[in-house]
Amino acid sequence: MNKHPAAVAATALALALTLAACSGSGDSEDSTGESTAGTTVSHIHGLGLDLTDQRLYVATHEGVYTPGAKGEPELVGDSEDDFMGFTMADDKTFYASGHPTSGGNKGLIKSTDAGKTWKSLSLSGKSDFHALDFAHSTVYGYDSTNGLVRTTKDGISWKDGARLEALDIAVSPTDPGVILATTEDGVVRSGDGGKTFAPAQQPVMAFLSWSTKDALYGIDTSGGLNSSADGGITWKKISTVPGGRPQALTAVAPEHVLAATETGVFESKDGGTTFKKRLAVTSSGGH
Repeated sequence: MNKHPAAVAATALALALTLAACSGSGDSEDSTGESTAGTTVSHIHGLGLDLTDQRLYVATHEGVYTPGAKGEPELVGDSEDDFMGFTMADDKTFYASGHPTSGGNKGLIKSTDAGKTWKSLSLSGKSDFHALDFAHSTVYGYDSTNGLVRTTKDGISWKDGARLEALDIAVSPTDPGVILATTEDGVVRSGDGGKTFAPAQQPVMAFLSWSTKDALYGIDTSGGLNSSADGGITWKKISTVPGGRPQALTAVAPEHVLAATETGVFESKDGGTTFKKRLAVTSSGGH
């Protein structure tokens, strides 16, 4: 049954808050055990890694950040907008969405200089994509404003798919028609590019990331990292990411995983068995 877009957006937001809300405040510790104070990041929405120089990019409620010379969060460019959706097409090309500091919706925006500057592509004022993925030369998005899965090749014209109440999406790296989405009832699967989705399957995941055919990762609502070698049909729990509730997940490669929780960004290079803190943040309440 289709719901009114406003209701869908409200439900999706409630799901996001339930699954990935920040809580707590105060200084956090970095990987050396030293306190990291100063920059406050109220919520992390997306993660990316430049494969050339291994620079980490963190999309947050107050802009896109990267670790500075001393490992502290450093703003990329001068935008302090809320970057709700974020994905990297390559080392310098980013797509994002969210809210300007003045309010409203950003639609789809693009950067070709690693987040220093951004250009509006489409749907400005109309859509807020809470989840974005780039695969098969296509931007896949979950438009939370309208409760729609949508795709675009050129960033301007869109194909609308099914209505969902979702938090995150992941696209098969080998099949452009296979899309997974996280819902409050479990993971749903589409085999037709997002036009229709099969009923939800347990377990419930907050975020998903699919790097190669046999390397699909999901993080559950308590921070448990899971993997699937069969496209999400079966799951195996690997570990629990440190730092509390999950906020974002990106699989860079089959064994290389980035995960954000309440206290920072953690990195694993052994398929999620162990994690090291890559960026410490001071979380404040809010979304």
